[in-house]
Amino acid sequence: MIDYTGLYQKIEQTPLAPWFQILPSKVARAFNDSPHGDWPRWESIIEQMPQLTPSSVDLNTGTVRIGNATDCDPLDRENLEKLLRQLHPWRKGPYSVFGIHIDTEWRSDWKWERLRDHIRPLKGRLVLDVGCGNGYHCWRMAGAGAQLVVGIDPYLLFIAQFRALQRFVRDDRVHLLPLGIEALPQNPGGFDSVFSMGVLYHRRSPIDHLMELRSCLRSGGELILETLVIEGKTGEVLVPEGRYAKMRNVWFIPSCPTLELWLKRCSFKDVRLVNVCETTTEEQRSTGWMTYESLPDYLDPKDRRLTVEGLPAPRRAIFLATCP
Repeated sequence: MIDYTGLYQKIEQTPLAPWFQILPSKVARAFNDSPHGDWPRWESIIEQMPQLTPSSVDLNTGTVRIGNATDCDPLDRENLEKLLRQLHPWRKGPYSVFGIHIDTEWRSDWKWERLRDHIRPLKGRLVLDVGCGNGYHCWRMAGAGAQLVVGIDPYLLFIAQFRALQRFVRDDRVHLLPLGIEALPQNPGGFDSVFSMGVLYHRRSPIDHLMELRSCLRSGGELILETLVIEGKTGEVLVPEGRYAKMRNVWFIPSCPTLELWLKRCSFKDVRLVNVCETTTEEQRSTGWMTYESLPDYLDPKDRRLTVEGLPAPRRAIFLATCP
């Protein structure tokens, strides 16, 4: 069980104060009701990591840097790398930890570069990152000056990876909760910025997800939504019959005009499409830190414009919108 006392004390002084009455029980239930069999092993791995203090931390570079190779002796670095590798697979990154390069499946820094110049400045803002994985983008949000960043993700391995990094970073502005958005208190309405990146297409009801995101924002707050899209007109949506790019849990992939309409139907204002791009095998691929199948295995080897199921290959869009 993780001690979130620091987070609870922080939110008591913010518009998120109503969360304090609900969050502790929600978090306890996440650990106790659905315990992961590997959680004790992951906790043990983290506890075995050497006690190291980074000479500096840089959250404003593509590869989030925690310390330098000269901050520890070679034996400690070798031991630390072995332990970090036991938290495989590493999906989001990259990171440099005391000179150890964690080459993650996703070049998450590319996504950050695509959106950072379009969003409202994060300095002093309360930020929620939905489906945050191990927290890579949360660190970048803190680096951009956010007052508080709360990441949520129900997968405990990602929480363990974040804890391993936070062991050295020790930044009390960034916290990850083992929750899905459906577990959050209803209508807290306190966040200035809410990010949902790579989540919408996994939801059985995309409209409900958009409404959940809206409920987390204060009036005038900004939604940053990144998701799979297809080329097409208003009203066109891809509903995979079975898997999409070997993923079982892909339900709705809208066209950009359709997604814009959905956002407006959910009463968002100032809806803007700021980026559309194809996902490349340079951005998502297997590495030594994520050795399972990845995008190159999900595409038709004879026609990279299609998935192995014969559907349009991954194409992603970033929308910004304002909460009414």
